[in-house]
Amino acid sequence: MTKQEKPKKEEAKPTGDEQDPWADALDEEQSASEQNTAQSASDQVFKPLESSARSGAANDLDIIMDIPVKLSVELGRTRVTIKQLLELAQGSVVELDGLAGEPMDIMINGYLIAQGEVVVLDDKYGIRITEIVTPAERVQKLNR
Repeated sequence: MTKQEKPKKEEAKPTGDEQDPWADALDEEQSASEQNTAQSASDQVFKPLESSARSGAANDLDIIMDIPVKLSVELGRTRVTIKQLLELAQGSVVELDGLAGEPMDIMINGYLIAQGEVVVLDDKYGIRITEIVTPAERVQKLNR
């Protein structure tokens, strides 16, 4: 070898069960710095929920306030055969499973959300909400 050529250091490769603790530490430090970089990049793209939850909750509701929904009131239900349906004429009476004085079902887009009673306001029918239906009661009402 000449003076200009420096001998190359051979990298020690772990053999078998032997491990280099410095290499493990450097790898751990590098992976931690990559995770921090990824975390700071995601913080720039996505705002933290804690700070926006207070001010954004009202704004989120404002977005959906103008969406129209269909509210209907169900007096009762019944099942008829096609033959019975074809026999219906003007003046026919269809018996429903609802009882007189029983609360009416208030539906939003076909989903039961409340019950109420019929009221008359200025020659028009209305409904007074008497009970908001819980999710468990909704399932029970669907089964009838």
